[in-house]
Amino acid sequence: MNRLFVFIEQEFRYLTELFYPRVCMACGKSLIKSEEILCTHCELKLPKTNYHLWHENPVKKVFDGRVDIFSATARYHYKKGGNVQNLLHNFKYRGNSSIGVKIGADFGHELMLSPDFKTVDYIIPVPLHFKKLKLRGFNQSERFAYGLSQTMDGNLENNNLVRNVFTETQTRKSRWDRYKNVSNIFEVKQPDKLRGKHILLVDDVITTGSTIEACLNALKDIEKIKMSVAAIASPVGT
Repeated sequence: MNRLFVFIEQEFRYLTELFYPRVCMACGKSLIKSEEILCTHCELKLPKTNYHLWHENPVKKVFDGRVDIFSATARYHYKKGGNVQNLLHNFKYRGNSSIGVKIGADFGHELMLSPDFKTVDYIIPVPLHFKKLKLRGFNQSERFAYGLSQTMDGNLENNNLVRNVFTETQTRKSRWDRYKNVSNIFEVKQPDKLRGKHILLVDDVITTGSTIEACLNALKDIEKIKMSVAAIASPVGT
């Protein structure tokens, strides 16, 4: 009987992959049996920033003079039309939430090797408004944060920082318009829980940093809080 179940399972998997082939979420090439989400080539060749090993890096400098943070990083560089952008598109707009979990878990291993990030107490995703969450089906930042929490010592803190206002998409907005679009829309529900803690605020992409800055401004007055930032990607040159 067990052999029959195994046979049926194998045949079902074969038919599924025949009609819905497993492909790399970055380059689109077919995956072999041992590969998940990314092919081995992309695992090795996607452009990592290694900013977690460089304290005064370009992502941290995005926030200089705007809000005081302890450290900042992004796992990948991305450019328009590149494989990292393909990966982000499949993650954010095609419902492949497992992409964010995998990237987060892999990145968490790397961050634990950095003195800047190994002391993180709480991992906080940039929140979505409930209307946008309903439309998208999941919060891409939360999936990334969940992956990080699987391999870091910090705990996922998912419902403390909330977005109270529904805003337009930030895509194609100028830096100033992005800032105005998200200014004063976030609230901390339990600030006492974060007092004296090192928090890692995470998002999928850092461009102008306006959304993250608005989140940090909601958090910054908590007594003795230490704030760091991480993202999946930042543009080449950032």
